[in-house]
Amino acid sequence: MDGNPYFDAYNAAYVQAVFEQYLQNPGSVDAAWRRFFESGAGSALLDASVAAASFPRPVRLDTPESGAPACDVSQLRAARAAGELVDAYRLHGHRAARVDPLGADPAGHPELQPEFHGISEAELAGVATEFMDLAGPGSTLADALAWLRETYTGPIGYEFEHLEDPEHRVWLRERIESGAHRQPLGADERRRLLERLTEVEAFEQFIHRAYLGAKRFSIEGTDMLVPVLDLAIERAAAAGAREVTIGMAHRGRLNVLAHVLGMPYGEMIGKFEGRHSQQSGTGDVKYHLGAEGTYATRSGEPLTVLLAPNPSHLEFVHPVVEGMTRAKQTDRTQRELTQDENLVVPIIIHGDAAFSGQGVVAETLNLMRLAGYRVGGTLHVIANNQIGFTTAPREARSTDYASDIARGFDIPIFHVNADDPEACLAVVRLAMAYRERFHSDVVIDLVGYRRFGHNEGDEPAYTQPVMYQKIGRHPTVRRVYAGRLAEAGVLDEAEVEAIWQRAYERLVQEQTRVKGSPEPEESAPEASPDPEPRDVGTAVAVERLVALDAALHRWPDGFRLNPKLARQLERRAKLVPEGGTLDWGHAEALAFATLLTGGVPVRLTGQDTERGTFSHRHQVLHHAETNELYTPLGNLGEPQAAFEVHNSPLSELATVAFEYGYSVVTPKALVIWEAQFGDFVNGAQIIIDQFIAAGRAKWGQESRLVLLLPHGYEGQGPEHSSARLERFLQQSAEQNLRVANCTTPAQYFHLLRWQALQDAKRPLIVMTPKSLLRHPRATSPVRDLASGSFQRVIDDAAADPARVRRLVLCTGKVYYDLVAAREKATVDDVALVRVELLYPFPAEELRDVFTRYAPECEVAWVQEEPRNMGAWLHMSTRLEALLEGRRPRYVGRPDRASPAEGYANTHEQEQQRIVREAISAEAATGARAGRKG
Repeated sequence: MDGNPYFDAYNAAYVQAVFEQYLQNPGSVDAAWRRFFESGAGSALLDASVAAASFPRPVRLDTPESGAPACDVSQLRAARAAGELVDAYRLHGHRAARVDPLGADPAGHPELQPEFHGISEAELAGVATEFMDLAGPGSTLADALAWLRETYTGPIGYEFEHLEDPEHRVWLRERIESGAHRQPLGADERRRLLERLTEVEAFEQFIHRAYLGAKRFSIEGTDMLVPVLDLAIERAAAAGAREVTIGMAHRGRLNVLAHVLGMPYGEMIGKFEGRHSQQSGTGDVKYHLGAEGTYATRSGEPLTVLLAPNPSHLEFVHPVVEGMTRAKQTDRTQRELTQDENLVVPIIIHGDAAFSGQGVVAETLNLMRLAGYRVGGTLHVIANNQIGFTTAPREARSTDYASDIARGFDIPIFHVNADDPEACLAVVRLAMAYRERFHSDVVIDLVGYRRFGHNEGDEPAYTQPVMYQKIGRHPTVRRVYAGRLAEAGVLDEAEVEAIWQRAYERLVQEQTRVKGSPEPEESAPEASPDPEPRDVGTAVAVERLVALDAALHRWPDGFRLNPKLARQLERRAKLVPEGGTLDWGHAEALAFATLLTGGVPVRLTGQDTERGTFSHRHQVLHHAETNELYTPLGNLGEPQAAFEVHNSPLSELATVAFEYGYSVVTPKALVIWEAQFGDFVNGAQIIIDQFIAAGRAKWGQESRLVLLLPHGYEGQGPEHSSARLERFLQQSAEQNLRVANCTTPAQYFHLLRWQALQDAKRPLIVMTPKSLLRHPRATSPVRDLASGSFQRVIDDAAADPARVRRLVLCTGKVYYDLVAAREKATVDDVALVRVELLYPFPAEELRDVFTRYAPECEVAWVQEEPRNMGAWLHMSTRLEALLEGRRPRYVGRPDRASPAEGYANTHEQEQQRIVREAISAEAATGARAGRKG
């Protein structure tokens, strides 16, 4: 049983029933009941046992019947009340814990008072603790009450009784109540802790005085964050970790860079002096920078610490860090993917307002136990300033604690007073032991304050006058702890001052050295042109494709598929050997197989991705009767790299960020995220804007992440038509992205292989089809996979250049609408040219196409999207430059607020108008009128 079952016994009849079972077989009842029955509180039951057995119905323990001796029910009720009181401290003690360093009275809870349970403190003296599973001192609960209060309402508040698994709860109770994690520090350890706090404070004070008003987002008020990280790293190393990945916002970041990652003071001071190392990108402000350093543990084992760069969207780096961690834990070189969750430990540092306010927190916590995303537990530390920018907690959240969202994900939470250094280290010991034992997340709520405003140029007293009067009078944690050490006789005031002077003087000397060194030559970063990516061989011999295709259509004997799916796969299995035509999903599977057997790991995740939203992929097969799983791409029958495919939660923000982080540290892997519909990626726009599109320019962070975004206008309304192609093109510059819209399975095959094998690592955005997945024209013969390469532009092989009077450029699915319309109209003077790679802009390929046709040919750009969306705004000026000043005609939907029509008949009318205007002879007149407008 979980804990003491007696505490749940609220009626005497139930107690008697258990007691009678005990009399028949003591071993058949829980040990806690046995201890109770054998204690003084259970003696009355022993005395009543013979008489009770004489009656054919249950004996009321509080009423003597037929001369049976009465049980002392007052003892029973006292014990019950005592048990409820113990439970109340475990459950509600955190509400009375003294965790606010500014001295605010805790809210408390009525159930923490004995009177609430109908018992006085004096009566608690009659309740023995021996059967209560309490690890603290005292033979009666009256003796143990002071210890209970100190344990549960001291400088640490524990929240763990909400955990569903009783093993987790009992494990935490035993460790909390034994006090093992609160081991006292020796004199040398206390001195080292003070020296560390001195380094932290001296750094902030030096920067504050030397660069008054400069933004640094100081750590002051949560200074213990650095020693907390120190101990967490030490504990991770002791448990076998070789690396720690950290994600955090900008508050305290400079201090963490200097003291945890070992960035030299001189380098940091140089940033304040305006001296920047040269880099090819535009760079970022100093409090967004990432770094990697080697942490020298006390055991002598070096450990790598990586602090990920991040933007001012504070929480959004956190799923990125989770993805980086998962990638670093994983060996992908063999067919069987292996993951060591102890090898790399993630630590995420949150702001209190952001933790409760940002939805990405919940999305990230939800990944904790999912097979495709778990990392063996994350240590979350809330650097709790008790304030947002200027927003008080009562205005920022509907919960008592900033950490409350974690309760819904079955995560223990430890609140701790940031002005009690030794208590802070105690919760780190407990948290890291919990992570190591259960491979689950854990939250430390480091409750401090913010000594200055949101930044050092801000005046917080405008909006929090009372709070900042308290802070102005409040000593730093260094001074608080130094006072305690002085009282304990560990050191005196002169030694405290000497430690301070040494730390501060070191910073002064570094500043003097930096100021005396030569100024580096400054040069503004230049925007690089759009160089063409290097071509790589992507064709695969037919014989090789036949062999791999056989493995794709092979599964264990007796593995029964859904009959409908079995027929589909049986038909598909004949296509490659017979030289048939392949659809989109078939070509994709062959691309993956060729990469895997070539040593390139593939990770594919997304919403319904195993099967494919449109039932086109089926990379994970399900036994029709047992639901046993089989993945052909993981069983190709020869040496191969690992293949991962996972259905993701219905999340875009955290999952795209996770895959981006995964791809950043796995440059040789092909990492792919697929949206259910292309517009779903809107939910990850912050990740696209601030990581995927800009990460290389800001931080030198490279990735070959692939986003597959179903896109195309088929009458499914404004939310299931557009993947917002225009947004990606608007952000395309300095060769930061690759944006493609393929029209054939062979093109997709070559594009995936090109992306994986290309030296230059850039994210790839693919506007994938929906209706074209099964369109009879959108297929490719096997020979197209065995020859050629990805074509950035596809000219019209059916057109006679001598007869063409109109050159229609388009991209994606609308091409097939145009082909059908041209055939129906029996037009032979319109050429249809497909632009398959939209960025980098394929200037040379288009120039070659233009030279095939007469200079007087009219050139039109045709798209399904509205004029202010899609590729038009990106393409128009570039095409005009290639056409030497001739502006191409636009054919498509007019400017609109919504991407597409919501009514199927209206959609069909618009589609017909677009293709008619693009193909018909009457279009020229309308085009001239349009240009005039």
